[in-house]
Amino acid sequence: MVRLRWAVLGGWLVLAAVAILFTPPVSTGGLSGLVAVDSPPVQTEIRSFQRFGFPLLSRVAVVQRDPDGLSPLTQAEAVARAAATTQRQYDDTGPILGAIPIPNTGGVFPGSRENGTTIITLLFIPPNVGLNTQYAAAQRFAESHFGPEDAVVGVTGTLPARAAQGEVVEGSIKTVEMATLAAVLLVVGLAFRSVVAPLIALVTAGIAALVMLDLVGWLGWLLDVAVPTEVGPLLVALLLGVVTDYVVFYLFALRRELMAGHDRLIAARRATRSTTVIVVVAGLTVAAGTGVLLVAESPLFHAFGPGMALAVLVGLAVAVTLVPALLAILGPYAFWPGRHDRVPGQAARAARERRDRRTQWLVRRKPAAIVLTLGVLVLAVAALPARHLGLGLSFVSSLPADDQVRQAAVAARAGFADGIVSPTVLLLERPGITQDRSALDRLQRMLADRPGIAGVVGPADQPVPDELGLVLSRDGSAARYLLVLDSLPLGASGIGTLSSLRADLPRLLSEVGLSGVTAGLAGDTAVAADIVGQTTSDLERIIVATLVVNLLMLMLFLRALAAPVCLLLLNVLALAATLGLATLLFDTVLNHDGLTFYVPFAVAVLLVALGSDYNIFTVGQVWHEARTRPMRDAVVIALPVSARAVGTAAVILATSFGLLALVPLRPFAEIAFTMSVGVLLDALFLRSLLMPALLALLGDAAGWPGLRRRPPAGAELQRVGVPV
Repeated sequence: MVRLRWAVLGGWLVLAAVAILFTPPVSTGGLSGLVAVDSPPVQTEIRSFQRFGFPLLSRVAVVQRDPDGLSPLTQAEAVARAAATTQRQYDDTGPILGAIPIPNTGGVFPGSRENGTTIITLLFIPPNVGLNTQYAAAQRFAESHFGPEDAVVGVTGTLPARAAQGEVVEGSIKTVEMATLAAVLLVVGLAFRSVVAPLIALVTAGIAALVMLDLVGWLGWLLDVAVPTEVGPLLVALLLGVVTDYVVFYLFALRRELMAGHDRLIAARRATRSTTVIVVVAGLTVAAGTGVLLVAESPLFHAFGPGMALAVLVGLAVAVTLVPALLAILGPYAFWPGRHDRVPGQAARAARERRDRRTQWLVRRKPAAIVLTLGVLVLAVAALPARHLGLGLSFVSSLPADDQVRQAAVAARAGFADGIVSPTVLLLERPGITQDRSALDRLQRMLADRPGIAGVVGPADQPVPDELGLVLSRDGSAARYLLVLDSLPLGASGIGTLSSLRADLPRLLSEVGLSGVTAGLAGDTAVAADIVGQTTSDLERIIVATLVVNLLMLMLFLRALAAPVCLLLLNVLALAATLGLATLLFDTVLNHDGLTFYVPFAVAVLLVALGSDYNIFTVGQVWHEARTRPMRDAVVIALPVSARAVGTAAVILATSFGLLALVPLRPFAEIAFTMSVGVLLDALFLRSLLMPALLALLGDAAGWPGLRRRPPAGAELQRVGVPV
């Protein structure tokens, strides 16, 4: 790369220009990207429509609310407006097929908190209509057919929430990119006291981001795979953080070679040779570690896994080709206006001596045992809250407080119950079931008495006329109930309530005397329960695949078994501590109803993979020294060498993920916190304290069975890997 430096630079600039000029078509995922069409809740909803000829569920609604009470005229107009919409009397409703108004007046809807203050008009739109099209049609309907006197709060529902999330992400991604690049400039500039070194990181990360996003977009378009809105910012944060880390290691290597007195090209060659192998192994480890999400059955993980692996591979390709070329072109000017040959001052030498003394104390057997024991205990205590980790889907509740979709949902919950925006349908099927009215009524009362259910609409509310067919089918073969929960329908509590009901349904049907009945649950909470259940069932496969892949990469690189197993166990313990702290913050302190379902799993894969990445950089240096001296001496020599580089890289990576909090959606705040804490915990606690103590206690046995000590040949061997 040093010899072809100008060709390499020109080639990447051309690719970046192509990425700018040829932007792929945009595709975003809705609920279809999260759940399979053949899932039980979706099939139950389809059968409910087929049995009754009219849906009982809607994922788009217009909310009217006046805390002082809606006038009788306003309530009557809501009924007339819905009837006119259903009878197609309006020519501007677009894909809206019908509407049903639900008032909280006079106990019409059970479980309502207030009386006469709120009306929800459910809009029914074919599911094959696009997400944004449905949202836009509902907004036009609200603007065209409601006036100021109707007290409209806004349009809400899971589909508008997903559309609003996409708008928020699209509006925030540039801010995240700019803030991350600014942070990279600052951290790298301070680390090297240079204005040129940050520009190297900026150019490398910018080109990698352009190429990666373009490649992901085109692949999604060619394969007809919708890219979920959650993926884009996460890929950007991962790519910018990893690429900058690799740039930092190359810069440390170049500065070491220049300080040794080599000229520009020789220093660039030596820095490239000593760093590229470790960077490649580390990058492939992260890519393989994230790619294991392919073993999951969840559609979202199938987008996350390859996307993150592709981001790392693109960043790796740019880092190992473009960075050596830039270093060869710039040479010592990469550190301008600082001096690459500057002799450390007295303060710097004193600080280095203190670090050396701490390391020498740490590798003694007794201090090492104490530090390792206390460190493991601290991580174990921090991990305890993770036992109560709950999972949910935060669509509406994750939106910013001033978002219209969320405000409309809050207004609806204030007038009815927390679950009103996303009710659940219980469908019962059996020939002649509508004749068992007493049993159906008893079941309705039992459902209404269950904890977690605020109200039930069912056969007991349709005494006559049966021919309406709203909850009792015209052919007598089906009955259905509309259940409203008393908690957020997509939160961990709501999902738990419905999962409990699903498990108890056979017993409830038997108690009321309904035999031979096929029962099914439909609605957003049922879908969410299915998604969380599928995600949880993926857990075992993801954990096994992640550990096996990372263990194999460490074993191949270190040619040992003992150390990789122990280091990986420390990584897992640090991950558990990170998830415990996240559960404590979001569930206990902030009172969120569970973490977003995909966050713990995506974070787990990333942190274990990145932990192996740092293992390669740090332990690889120790391994090189341990080939010619005892393990404890190797740790004393190698740890100060890698500490500053790894610490700088960790700060950059944690900052890159932490800035995801600029996206004002709850899942990104959760990812920002867990990833930042996890990266810093791994690099500054595990690498600085527990890893040296562990290797000191294991001694030469850490390299079993492959590492063999050999006497140095003549002068002290040059160190390779992570530079000073």
